[in-house]
Amino acid sequence: ATLIVEAMERMSSEVTAERTVTAVKLEDEEMKGRIIGKDGRNIKTIEKLTGCELIIDETPGVLLISGFSPIRRRVCYLALEKLLKDGRIQPARIEEFIIEAKKELALDIKKAGEEALYKLGITGLDPKLVSIVGRLKYRTSYGQNILGHSTEVAHLSAMIAEELGVDPIMAKKAGFFHDIGKSVDHDTQGTHMEIGETILKKFLSFHPG
Repeated sequence: ATLIVEAMERMSSEVTAERTVTAVKLEDEEMKGRIIGKDGRNIKTIEKLTGCELIIDETPGVLLISGFSPIRRRVCYLALEKLLKDGRIQPARIEEFIIEAKKELALDIKKAGEEALYKLGITGLDPKLVSIVGRLKYRTSYGQNILGHSTEVAHLSAMIAEELGVDPIMAKKAGFFHDIGKSVDHDTQGTHMEIGETILKKFLSFHPG
């Protein structure tokens, strides 16, 4: 217990509120009607292609993207930003910008995974696992960003392992990947522990319990 407390005292973490909605600012109230579109065709297209719900009410200057998956909300947010900037809001354009948003987010996720692993000195991983790691950038749980939390746990695990005289590199990996299942738990059946075990069995030669 003393080792854990001492290790925790050497670390600090950011706290992020857990959310299922994302706000989009609007410069013009007229944009609400344009986003809805004739007979609701625009909003229906956005919701169908992103898997999110758009909440457009009388609150001035804002609309809300609702959905449990932070990845889908982010795609929707990026696509709406592009649509609002472009101004041509119609189904074909919506589909085009959602495709662009997915590509843009995939690159950002890959970069986030690469940076986190590089800082920890964890190398030689399958690119697919690197991208799965990067998805944690957009996941929060119990008020913490999971990528930041996983990095913190990795450092704590390595510190404790060194004090105990066991392999700190293995401990660091085990600590880092302990919540990997949360990267896809909104899109995959099963608990995050079960999902994480499946991911690690597929990509690594070990799987922390």
